[in-house]
Amino acid sequence: MRGHADIPELYLCGMSQVAVRRSAGQCEAFWGEYAAHEDLILFLGDQAPSLKSLRLISCHRVLIEELVEAMNKFPLLEELELSLCSNIGGNHMFQVSKACPQLRHFRKSELRFYNLQDDSDGEDADSEFRYNKNDGAKGIATMLQLRSLQLFANNLTNEGLTAILNNCVHLESLDIRHCFNIVMDDALRAKCSRIKTLRLPYDLTDDYDIEALSPIWPGLGIGVGSDSDDDCWYGGPDYILDSDEYDDYCDPERYLDGVYIGRRVTLMDLLDSGY
Repeated sequence: MRGHADIPELYLCGMSQVAVRRSAGQCEAFWGEYAAHEDLILFLGDQAPSLKSLRLISCHRVLIEELVEAMNKFPLLEELELSLCSNIGGNHMFQVSKACPQLRHFRKSELRFYNLQDDSDGEDADSEFRYNKNDGAKGIATMLQLRSLQLFANNLTNEGLTAILNNCVHLESLDIRHCFNIVMDDALRAKCSRIKTLRLPYDLTDDYDIEALSPIWPGLGIGVGSDSDDDCWYGGPDYILDSDEYDDYCDPERYLDGVYIGRRVTLMDLLDSGY
């Protein structure tokens, strides 16, 4: 159920249910793009006990509670993808790992890289809403049977990647393209030397198969960090910075108190936003 973005989600999920029902309990792989919500995931848990591969892409209505409930019914599950699923990430990886202790292949790709600020040591360090760049990586590090891992545009740092490499001793393939918080120093390169297939943060993405946007390092606003308030870097070594798109993003008239505004701001916009 991929490549049908022009079909409404309601119809896609209905089609998926029909397909799973017709498998009569023998469904071994379900791949859905915009084609799964919480009810369908629970339906899959009841109807597909033989599932070995579950790939969910842009399934924004899938929640961690329903996903874990369903995965507990997939004792044979070896492959899992949760790409562009906005409601699942961070600490949820611990729950995913616990529900699927035999996972051998895991993929978690984001739409684009944002260098979000880490507030794990701040005033809200004990809050359930605090953000730690390595929460997800530490959860993945408990997936001890992993053979392949792809994290595209993830915010993890050297600390998180080191935890994964130290614990996932069977790892043979690692793809961390667009994970620009990773600095490949001598220690990390030594740990990665055993990996047979290795894709690093700045490697080309010409074979990447799902939607991805250029990374952003704005100097101001939306919690995105930078060493300089005057910095604005759109893209990376794979992108042409001398372009209208880049000039538009770095135009100072496009910012309101440090926040990028992608359209013209009116007086009503300011009043509605509390300015």
